[in-house]
Amino acid sequence: MAVELRRRPELRGLPVVVGGDGQRGVVAAASYEARRYGVFSAMPASRARKLCPNAVFLPGDMDEYVSVSAQVFEIFHDFTPLVEGLSLDEAFLDVTGSLRAIGSGSYIAAEIRRRVLEEIGLVCCVGVAPSKFIAKLASKHAKPIASASGVKPGLGVYEVLAGDELAFVRPMHVKSLWGVGPVTLEKLTRLGITTVNDLAAIEVRALAGIVGEAHAQHLHNLAHAEDDRDVEPNRESKSIGNEETFSSDMYSVDEVWAHVVRLTDSVSKRCREESQWPRTLTLKIKYADFQAVTRSHTEQTAVTSSQAMLKMLEPLLTTIDVARGIRLVGVSARNFDSDGHQLSLFDEGIQSSDAAVLDEAWAPATQAIDDIRERFGDSAIRPASTLKSTDTSTSTPWGPRGVSE
Repeated sequence: MAVELRRRPELRGLPVVVGGDGQRGVVAAASYEARRYGVFSAMPASRARKLCPNAVFLPGDMDEYVSVSAQVFEIFHDFTPLVEGLSLDEAFLDVTGSLRAIGSGSYIAAEIRRRVLEEIGLVCCVGVAPSKFIAKLASKHAKPIASASGVKPGLGVYEVLAGDELAFVRPMHVKSLWGVGPVTLEKLTRLGITTVNDLAAIEVRALAGIVGEAHAQHLHNLAHAEDDRDVEPNRESKSIGNEETFSSDMYSVDEVWAHVVRLTDSVSKRCREESQWPRTLTLKIKYADFQAVTRSHTEQTAVTSSQAMLKMLEPLLTTIDVARGIRLVGVSARNFDSDGHQLSLFDEGIQSSDAAVLDEAWAPATQAIDDIRERFGDSAIRPASTLKSTDTSTSTPWGPRGVSE
């Protein structure tokens, strides 16, 4: 949202929603002015329009968000090498080793906010605390607050000092804790547990009978502000994927395949950018009746090119009943190798699969494609099969925009 308002400053102060605005669209982000009306991320666009008819819908630009995120993370790394990214706009930083050289945690937080604003033109909020769990909650306290009466400016930086963790977390609603989703919240509410303080008073054994042993221990630890997890700067992606919901159902294998090709091209590009070489590809399909199915294929060796990935995905599509109508298509990669190993003629004990051979053959062309895109942009070159048959003008990662069913 901040990126959109940076390039559209005339929209500041207005209810703005980023995402697909069609009947099948989903809200990706909402300005605080839109949140006053109850609009939040992951909400169906149709509901967002009912709650806030005057909202300005923007389609979003994932490439721009990724680019800006990289700039922000560069600033983070100027303060500490221990940066654990959670998403494009959120990260944990361990600045313990930087305190003596730079200053206190709150000073570092203020400096990060200043640089992000001056160098990138964005406002960020920072929580400072002894643990990741408390820092996450503190960052929420630093943000603006949207209510029916208006938007209250945030503090920007909120610090919870060591020893003050319990006093900070205990008065909070129990839904503030990680792991308390709708199902768990309903179970706890039925027992009269509404605050973290209420939860802390329940013995782990009794709690296990409600939510299960492992989950009970997790919630017990959080209710007592216990979180000894380290910041993991080299945490690898568990999966890399892309999916889209379309404005009208598809009944043609060729039409669905064209979208598979386009999505696979995007996923393979991201894999190469992150130096993550997958051995498993998954095809996700959601039918017109909302039933979702997935099909996966795993190779013995990792692949890098979209052509090899498509070779893995092609037989999976033959198991899909396209005649039922397809409303969503997704492609994801996982089971990564980080060394970029490709099958060679001298690998013993491993039979060359069609995908592996194709990957090897396409290696020079794949590098050339990456070079062209780096120099001229992603739209400079794309799969030929998508040039005519795939219209992405109304499609976004959050569903179609501007088209009703």
